[in-house]
Amino acid sequence: MELKHLRSFIAVAEQLSFVRAASQLHLSQPALTGQIQKLEDDLGVQLLMRNKRTVTLTEVGRVFLAESKMTLAQAKRAADYARRVARGEVGRLRIGFVSSAALEIVPNIVIEFRKRHPEVTLDLINLRTVSQVKKLLGKTLDAGFLRLPLSNDQLNIQVIHREEFVVILPKGHRLAKEKRIRIAQLQDEPFVVYGRRWAPGFFDSIMQMCAREDFSPNIVQETGEMYTAIALVAAGVGIGILPQSVVRAQPRNVVMKQLPKSTGSSAIALATRTSENSPVVHSFVSVAHSVCRTFCSCSPLLDAAV
Repeated sequence: MELKHLRSFIAVAEQLSFVRAASQLHLSQPALTGQIQKLEDDLGVQLLMRNKRTVTLTEVGRVFLAESKMTLAQAKRAADYARRVARGEVGRLRIGFVSSAALEIVPNIVIEFRKRHPEVTLDLINLRTVSQVKKLLGKTLDAGFLRLPLSNDQLNIQVIHREEFVVILPKGHRLAKEKRIRIAQLQDEPFVVYGRRWAPGFFDSIMQMCAREDFSPNIVQETGEMYTAIALVAAGVGIGILPQSVVRAQPRNVVMKQLPKSTGSSAIALATRTSENSPVVHSFVSVAHSVCRTFCSCSPLLDAAV
């Protein structure tokens, strides 16, 4: 039994005429008659009573007509749903993000994605960079907003946001009145750092800044959250080097100082698996790109993969 046979039967049952049904279906009358006979043979029942003048439904035919309509409607729904899945319009996404991406980047992308794809369920999970990488590789996360630098052959990593590094000092610090600070001026300072175990690439970038000035920082406290680092600096534990937007979001009791542009920049990237073939994941990445081209106030989207 084929769907086309059901369509042919429904047409004949509704028109009660092979001639009119054949015209509606753009079939020859013999071809339509053959399809109905094939359907009845497959079912082993008689669906229609016909003679030279009239066509009527049998009792079985009336029941089968209702079921046939429901079957075709369900088949159409299944086909429509499959096409929407292929376009990335339905499904579920598990998205990881570092806390520093939660203020502006992630909300703007999520809001726009939900507008365009309201039937995709998003599970948003606050995770450090190291945890995101593990979950992406373990296929328990579909995409992640994480801090760079990071390199992994199994991940497609695209920069979506760049910003300057800044130095944060406790209020009243001896360097608080300086307009701009050089890394070399910090060699005798106690450092509060975003620990390597949580973001190895980010930690190493800070170490490299200091190494270029021929000193190794005196680390007195490591933390797994940038906002905790700000609180520790405010408490006088030490000084810190963090992305500018993070400090601007929580400026209380600290002084923020610019570093020379040659110091480099901090970046957030959107990571997915290189083997990813899910249409809904690709849809999310596409929306992230389009949103970041328009809303990012700190910097434009950089398309180059790292």
